[in-house]
Amino acid sequence: MVEAPMAGLRANVQTTRIIAQGYEMVCVTADQSRYSATGLTTSILALIALFAPFLAQGQCQPISASASLSPSKTSASAGQPEFFDEPQFTVAGVTDTTNLGGHGSNVVVRTKEALAKDVVSLGTAPVNNESATKESSPSASQAEKDPLRAVHEYQRAAETSPSESNFFDWGAELLVHHAIEPAIEVFTKGSRLFPNSARMLVGLGVAWYTRGSYEQAARHLCEASDLNPSDPNPYIFLGKIQSLETTQSEGLVERLQRFARLQPENGLANYYYALSLWKQRKNPDDVKTTAEVESLLNKSVRLDPKFGLGYLQLGILSSDRKDFSQAISDYQKAIEANPKLEEAHYRLAQAYRRTGEPLKAQQELQLYNQLSKQTAEEVERERHEVQQFVYTLRSPAAASKSQ
Repeated sequence: MVEAPMAGLRANVQTTRIIAQGYEMVCVTADQSRYSATGLTTSILALIALFAPFLAQGQCQPISASASLSPSKTSASAGQPEFFDEPQFTVAGVTDTTNLGGHGSNVVVRTKEALAKDVVSLGTAPVNNESATKESSPSASQAEKDPLRAVHEYQRAAETSPSESNFFDWGAELLVHHAIEPAIEVFTKGSRLFPNSARMLVGLGVAWYTRGSYEQAARHLCEASDLNPSDPNPYIFLGKIQSLETTQSEGLVERLQRFARLQPENGLANYYYALSLWKQRKNPDDVKTTAEVESLLNKSVRLDPKFGLGYLQLGILSSDRKDFSQAISDYQKAIEANPKLEEAHYRLAQAYRRTGEPLKAQQELQLYNQLSKQTAEEVERERHEVQQFVYTLRSPAAASKSQ
């Protein structure tokens, strides 16, 4: 993106700002009359080429390239962790989570909140046989009763005993209470201190996704899957966020392919890989990809006959090729496996309409509307139970002055 000259500069000075993948470069030329449009374009392309390796780090890279792009890490767990940096935020209170905006029935909002809770669940088990004590950390019940006190105790635990578990629990508590920027800061610090912690990278990825950065989220989740390729958790988080996105990066598809290859008897592994291939199709007539997707989906429901999402995606595939009779059968199986699967009711209604059965279509639409309303009410209830942290941010410069 090229912007107009910046205000406040002399007329004979031209500035060009290049923004790509979250990185910004500013080029300044002293006399724009000396430079042709072609020359300026050439300079910009040269700069982009120069910075390409750094820009690529903001994406989920192919497996073959990720090793060379990843910065070298030295394990902090082998010795004493580096000193604790004063956080650049202060959690001052709590407020009603419903003030966040967005309706409970919104799929993206619901998914982000569910992912945050899934991150918290990763803190229930020790990682890498860590022996550090967590005596100063609050219990789950204490955190629910008084989240503000709990997050301060998590912070003190991380300050006095900077273990992987204490950092992760602190970041997860911030994340589940919608303190996104503080959570990103803590998980980033934790990943630097404990570079072999996959769940720290998972937490960081989910925090970025909650903030609205899919590329950053995918990048960190891909890194987490590379740390321990046999661990299903990073792949499952990758699968959940990619299910809401319209495009897929090559690196993400490769990770989900690896998941299916390493765990061929895992229904979710086959399902998420199938979903990534479906979204990566070149066009609706891509017969080869469609056949592979169908095979993977059939395998996922064969491994888990109660897997409603697998049947739902099979129905979508059948509808896409105008086989509405098969689609109706698939949607019915999805509903049988999970009667609360809203999308299956909605798509079944559409399939009934296409086959000339308006009464059945109307019945399914009524069920869809009822389920959507119930889900929205349940989500709103849960959001009332999980309060949002009120926090302030300060710049590193301001922090250094206060010390």
